[in-house]
Amino acid sequence: MNLNLSSQISIEPVHGENPWLNGKIDWNTGLLRSALTWLSEKTGKSILKLTDKDYQDNSLTQLLDIYGSAYDVNIRVFNDLQHTITGWPGGKPNADDTDRPERAFPFPKRIIVFSPHPDDDVISMGGTISRLVKHGHDLHIAYETSGNIAVNDEDVTKYMHFINGFRKMFSVDNDDFISQKYAEVKRFISHKKDGDLDSRDILNIKGLIRRVEARTACAYNGIPKSNIHFLDLPFYESGKIEKLPVGDTDVEIVSQLLDKIRPHQIYVAGDLADPHGTHRKCTDVVLAAINEAKQNNARWLEDCRIWMYRGAWAEWDIENIQMAVPISPEELRRKRNAILKHSSQMEFAPFLGNDSRLFWQRAEERNRATAALYHRLGFADYEAIEAFVEYKPITTVH
Repeated sequence: MNLNLSSQISIEPVHGENPWLNGKIDWNTGLLRSALTWLSEKTGKSILKLTDKDYQDNSLTQLLDIYGSAYDVNIRVFNDLQHTITGWPGGKPNADDTDRPERAFPFPKRIIVFSPHPDDDVISMGGTISRLVKHGHDLHIAYETSGNIAVNDEDVTKYMHFINGFRKMFSVDNDDFISQKYAEVKRFISHKKDGDLDSRDILNIKGLIRRVEARTACAYNGIPKSNIHFLDLPFYESGKIEKLPVGDTDVEIVSQLLDKIRPHQIYVAGDLADPHGTHRKCTDVVLAAINEAKQNNARWLEDCRIWMYRGAWAEWDIENIQMAVPISPEELRRKRNAILKHSSQMEFAPFLGNDSRLFWQRAEERNRATAALYHRLGFADYEAIEAFVEYKPITTVH
């Protein structure tokens, strides 16, 4: 089984920087978008205001030779980008979907959002999740890993204080067990040195903290408990930053969920710049499970589309975006609130990386920057935009 499918996903432009400056090239839709975005930004003009002279002065005369005039190129690319924008990420029922990113039917759809860690869903596509719930889709969130190593000991101590206080306040039965466990955890943390691995009990407590936060965020977004799935993929449970190799067991766990839900839409992480590699491994697992379903002629996959999102680390280039979901100011506030439900991942999260911004700040600035780019190109002035790229399995159903 191929467990490295994410290596086939193009993360950066494969043509080099501004290849049209180096002579004639074979143009495609992505290169056209990239070239006109570059020209628009360089001239300070929206796409529909670009002139023949703008093309001639900036080494893009070959496009005039191919398409005839700036007007013809401008309209072609403007319409192409316009068709990426939709307020209906699950498809708009009873509407002509010819030029929409998603098909109108079936409606409502069964949808699975795969989240590598228990907060990537709201960081990466919290506005879209809110929109999908609002539109009445059967939305499931699948948290692929426990995220337990990304919780500070301070949070464990805080929750253990609460449990101990709760026990004393209400004279909880099984008093001796709780007291003993409280003392064990307190003693372990007090003697823990830098580089020491957590005990399995502490890892489980940290995983429980992440689960509680994820459930709270899902409840805030109106997602029922029955639609929340904690997969706890085994490859993650090394207790260390370095994870175990991805294996068949990981893929089987995801395959079982896919067979159970039989989704019409899947959202999966395409943000493979996660510094510790968990996102890439999670994506490999999901894509391997999808590819296996394809090879097994799974009928549900014939009517399923797979969308890739990005999160805290990067955004899709304009040449790649195939669905752009506008987010209103209120929806952006709700997205921030959902991210903040993951309180263990705020100021003291261990893996913020070299970027000093908090996750909600990164998400908002990225989404606003995408909206600002679309606006500079001549589109409506949206508050924010979440962007997606469609993934197509590499094999075909016979």
